[in-house]
Amino acid sequence: MPNRLQFEKSPYLQQHRDDPVDWWPWCEEAFEKAKAEDKPVFLSIGYAACHWCHVMAHESFQDEEVARLMNETFINIKVDREERPDIDQLYMTVCQMVTGHGGWPLTIIMTPDKKPFFAATYIPKRSRYGRPGLLEIIPRIKEAWRRHRNEIIASADKLTSTLQKVMSFEAPSQIIDAEWLEIAYRRLDDLFDPKYGGFGHAPKFPTPHTLLFLLRYWQRSGEAHALQMVEHTLTQMRLGGIYDQIGFGFHRYATDEAWRVPHFEKMLYDQALLTMAYTEAYQVTGKPFYGETAREILTYVLRDLRAPEGAFYSSEDADSEGEEGRFYVWTVAELREALDPELASLAIELFQVQPEGNYEEEATGERTGRNILYLSKPPEALARERGWRPEELATKLEAIRQRLFAYRARRVRPGRDEKILTDWNGLMIAALARAAQVFDEPAYTEAAQTAADFLLCTMRTPEGRLWHRYREGEAGIPGLLDDYAFLSWGLLDLYEMTFEEAYLETALALTEEMLQHFWDPRGVFYMTPDDGEPLIVRPRETLDSALPSGNAVALMNLVRLGHMTGRTAYEEHAEAMIRFFSGPVKQQPPSFTGMLISIDLAFGPIYELVLAGDPTDSTLKAMLRTIHQRYLPRKVLMLRRLGDAGNRLVKLAPFVAAQVPIDGQATAYVCHNYRCEQPVTDPEALAQQLDTLPISQPA
Repeated sequence: MPNRLQFEKSPYLQQHRDDPVDWWPWCEEAFEKAKAEDKPVFLSIGYAACHWCHVMAHESFQDEEVARLMNETFINIKVDREERPDIDQLYMTVCQMVTGHGGWPLTIIMTPDKKPFFAATYIPKRSRYGRPGLLEIIPRIKEAWRRHRNEIIASADKLTSTLQKVMSFEAPSQIIDAEWLEIAYRRLDDLFDPKYGGFGHAPKFPTPHTLLFLLRYWQRSGEAHALQMVEHTLTQMRLGGIYDQIGFGFHRYATDEAWRVPHFEKMLYDQALLTMAYTEAYQVTGKPFYGETAREILTYVLRDLRAPEGAFYSSEDADSEGEEGRFYVWTVAELREALDPELASLAIELFQVQPEGNYEEEATGERTGRNILYLSKPPEALARERGWRPEELATKLEAIRQRLFAYRARRVRPGRDEKILTDWNGLMIAALARAAQVFDEPAYTEAAQTAADFLLCTMRTPEGRLWHRYREGEAGIPGLLDDYAFLSWGLLDLYEMTFEEAYLETALALTEEMLQHFWDPRGVFYMTPDDGEPLIVRPRETLDSALPSGNAVALMNLVRLGHMTGRTAYEEHAEAMIRFFSGPVKQQPPSFTGMLISIDLAFGPIYELVLAGDPTDSTLKAMLRTIHQRYLPRKVLMLRRLGDAGNRLVKLAPFVAAQVPIDGQATAYVCHNYRCEQPVTDPEALAQQLDTLPISQPA
């Protein structure tokens, strides 16, 4: 019989509905039952696209012997980390404290009052390679719970007390200035891999916010190597197996240093942030390779992750047909079957295909004859080696890609996690809006607006609060910090593309809700609202992970809104945040590149660009193209439209009241450092002003 997870909306929890383990969702009833039956709680946290979560599920949670032991010993709770990142953050911190590492699946054993005393990640069914198995661990814990209860309780109390101290830690405030941007750059340079790009050793994660910081540092400092680090990393990732060379989009991370062997899940947030990184790299360099990659990522997202409602699904699985990566890998025979002889030979050569396979299975260390497709060099370099024109090779590569895409479409697709998350959709709205600006692509604007309008209609309560998750017609789970911060980010970028005042109004309203319910006057935001579910510690996330932290994005929004509206209270909150984070940022700058992007913005100079006129006017459109073509990461952009729409903006940003069309002509106002340039009515004059703006604040 299905367990209680059958009633949950999460696809990950639904995957476990038929397990013989008597799973509960996270709820007070489960903990009350643990108290009534005097049992510890076994908490398992994972997500739908997680490969090792599937391994542990097949090996143990679907095994009758393991399930019997778990049901006898524990009350068992399953949590989708994407639905409840607050619970995940709390107990992942415990795991890192206890074991020195983290990851998923996350296994926590705790008392009925939610205090942890055991933490691990993947646990095999039986002990192997020095890793204890569940069949050995569970009887020991059962016996210890019966015979040494007081020691377990004392250990859990001590661990919880330490967790509370970690979560409430406040480093002494320090003076932080633009010099620290250089120090962060130097630290990143120390970690940079000059051969393959990226930072550190395997496994390698894209962390696009680090690349976005380096682009800003390059522009501020003129340090050429900062840009070289970005370009080399973006190029190597695009060539590698971490990129789906046939269907586009990035896998979550690479297990090797050369970006060739991925874990094959695809996450919405990676696509959003990497779209931003490639789009900005194209703005900076003008190189088509980066622009094409950004467009390809969005082709994948709009094709495979877009829900009928217009918002975006969360992820695609790593596994299909019970194997990780089965959908994406190729044998020589399959390539020869899918392609004519000439193209097959070219594909085998260019994509590094080997008869025995070009990688080893992670679990077995064996080669199976299957190949991950990746390129050794950019297509232009490969064309030169063959004496071909670049467009000649590009035509052949596209023919290969289309035929392999059609062949692959006959395979069993990986599972798709079809829940819609407010925070990740906020990131994708921002990515689409930025790409729409740079590539002048109306389809991206339409996609961003459709997603935003769905969220604002469906994921918002009558009181103006946000829901976190939507699936199968139901919105649920009260919104967390990332929901407010990331959606506001998306709405601000969407406003700067469409100039629909409603998006700016909503970003302001969500920021007010965030300040009311998440703000700690010490200068940091909590993950959970002040009226949210009580946990053993109220969590807050300060470090970046695969995503910039909610605090980093909240700071960026506060700075932008302060300059867009003139509300000094936002700048005061931003200043408090910079003081709070100054100590941690100084101690470990590579872990705070998202925060450093926002600090770089706050340091300025920030350019306040206001256009006045009719958005359909050809001169105003030319002025917008002039702005969008330039890399201006520290700008805010507004349009004072004519009539009631313009008056609506004046209510939000009173300082634009005086910024009107001159002699009925579209007019651009450029302000910075608390002063404004002469208004201009000519796109070339605007270009000249923008090109002579100061990059750094005067000393």
